[in-house]
Amino acid sequence: MKRRKFISFLGCAAVAPLYWPGVLYADQRTRRISILVGTGSDPEAQSWIKGFRQRLHDLGWDEGGNLKIDLRWGGADIDFIRASAAEFASAKPDVILVYSSRVLNEVRRATSQVPVVFIATSDPVGLGYVKSLSRPAGNLTGFMLYEVPVAGKLVELLKEIDPRIARVGLLFNPDNVSAEGYWRSIETVSATLGVVPSQFPVRDAAGIQQAVDGFAKGLNGGLVLPTDVTTIVHRDLIIALASRHRLPVVYSFRTDATRGGLMSYGPNTADLFQRAAGYFDRILKGEKPADLPVQAPTKFDLVVNLKTAKTLGLNVPMSLLGRADEVIE
Repeated sequence: MKRRKFISFLGCAAVAPLYWPGVLYADQRTRRISILVGTGSDPEAQSWIKGFRQRLHDLGWDEGGNLKIDLRWGGADIDFIRASAAEFASAKPDVILVYSSRVLNEVRRATSQVPVVFIATSDPVGLGYVKSLSRPAGNLTGFMLYEVPVAGKLVELLKEIDPRIARVGLLFNPDNVSAEGYWRSIETVSATLGVVPSQFPVRDAAGIQQAVDGFAKGLNGGLVLPTDVTTIVHRDLIIALASRHRLPVVYSFRTDATRGGLMSYGPNTADLFQRAAGYFDRILKGEKPADLPVQAPTKFDLVVNLKTAKTLGLNVPMSLLGRADEVIE
């Protein structure tokens, strides 16, 4: 009898999960996730992905072990983004991470089945991505990359750092679905400050150069750059043009200021990527995107480049410096 019981125990052990005191050995299948980032792989974007990977590791997901990652950089190339979205949908990974509204649009068109966590857009409900922020109700959930009123805040900061500003220009790619909201916010704030707003749709480096060169011919102008894949990819060109024309510009990312831009204000994107890793963990463990609320940014960074301000002949108010998270000298 003892021998038969021992053989029976071995047979059960072969088909059932093993339990040891206090330990449950979970599903050890290798999970596959895909990441499609709308920008190029510059150092800042690389740091976002590094933080995402580290957070997944902290949660127990190890590349080469129980996790495989397919990462692609879109570089603002809509054809490549569209093709990659289709390939990801066909491969049916466990979860897809997307960064930027342009990428989200293409992935959304490619699949309604694969769970998707996005870091994108300023209005996911209004644009029809989710039913509500609290109950997305489909295969999409994630984190808003931007909130529309922040675009108006950029105008306020521009006027504060340079009171002479009488004109403000918005650079954006017309494929950016958030641009209409940016423009409404900029128009509203500009009216309260006595500033005349204008908008410049651009798609590539040539378009950016033409727009900035033309805008700079007028007096007392400055530019604002809410988050946009095209202007992110071409940030170095915009910084160089701003320097050449002695044009004050307010950007959305810390890297813009550290690389020579006058000032940046926007959500801490690294924080959003780390929070997204938490959603990946929950989805890989069985939760549904439909049950995970869409969340807004909670951390914002204000960075001022004093060196650039001095080259533009600007005396940065102490009230602004006192609010800055970082001052570059």
